[in-house]
Amino acid sequence: MKDGIQKKVPYDSLPEGAKRYWDFQEGKPGAPFFQKEFGFYSLDRWYREGLSKEDDLNEVFGFDEPGRTELYGLGWCEAGFDPLFEEKVLEDCGDYELVQDNVGRAVLCFKGRRSGFMPEYKDHPVKDMRSWEEKCHWRMDPASSGRKTAMDKYMPAVIANAHKGLFVGQSVVGGYMYLRSLIGPTELLYMFYDDPGLIHACMRAWFELADSVIAQHQKYVTLDEIFIGEDICYNQGSLISPDMIREFLFPYYQQLLENCKRRQIDKTRKLRFQVDTDGYAVSVIDLYRELGMTYMSPFEVASGCDVVEIGQKYPDLLLSGGVDKRVLAQGKEAIDRMIDAIFPVMKARGGYLPTCDHGVPEEASLENYMYYRRRCLEFA
Repeated sequence: MKDGIQKKVPYDSLPEGAKRYWDFQEGKPGAPFFQKEFGFYSLDRWYREGLSKEDDLNEVFGFDEPGRTELYGLGWCEAGFDPLFEEKVLEDCGDYELVQDNVGRAVLCFKGRRSGFMPEYKDHPVKDMRSWEEKCHWRMDPASSGRKTAMDKYMPAVIANAHKGLFVGQSVVGGYMYLRSLIGPTELLYMFYDDPGLIHACMRAWFELADSVIAQHQKYVTLDEIFIGEDICYNQGSLISPDMIREFLFPYYQQLLENCKRRQIDKTRKLRFQVDTDGYAVSVIDLYRELGMTYMSPFEVASGCDVVEIGQKYPDLLLSGGVDKRVLAQGKEAIDRMIDAIFPVMKARGGYLPTCDHGVPEEASLENYMYYRRRCLEFA
């Protein structure tokens, strides 16, 4: 039965958005680009410049209908806790306030404003094995009532989308991003040396939660991809060494991928593996390909990533991103130069989905972004 779960829906029966997205996933040379965006930090400015809050952004910007349906429930930039920590103000700091966020971090925010800017993280919940057990480990219970309630709500829509033939992705917070949210970016670097047993305890919990939840999802749908939000690079390369990645992350990734492949309803379906990282991602491409990475994003240009160069070196690697968000603030001539240097080459190659290399910044005017979108649609 070619219902998108037992077997893939035939290409000719797919919705138009799904056709374009599958063309990207199959690396089809010359295929029109699937049209989407990474995200926006610019909407408040654009509303002032005439964009209506009632507007459908997909329609205004010419984005494609969905080609992909996503399974969540396992964290994004933080651990997949259930229950979450109570959000509360810890200290009044004048124009600022120190807040406990929903994953237990102490975060310095503007008073009365919790999002839309990069906060300052002052503390993290895990200091040692005791704090891990008391504050966090029990929140990683795969059988928590909240997870079951959430799954009952989101699963019917995912099943319906799978029946239409949409690509089914499973998102998981990556091991490095997860550990960083628990311990803190600086403290984590010491902890790899000072208490490796704690790191492995945290990663075993990560694996047990991910494996259990995904096993429940796989009773209903066949997965097309495992996506990890890793953010393991900065502007010069990886934040931890290849040896650390292989020791503390890869054993858990490898077992998860093996288990997911074994559980597939459609045994013929290829299970892809996407890694998302900011920074100079080139430094870890070969490393993650040891686990079979098929897709990487979003290739931050300011850190030296060039999707044309990377696409030539790795012709079978799917790429998205690589559009310099800073250029969108520089005007139409700069936008033209960027698009003309990237899009024709990458369309001929195939396997490329153009988006900004992070959210569109506030510095980009609505006029500039509309011009950029018109140029994008020339390749649609």
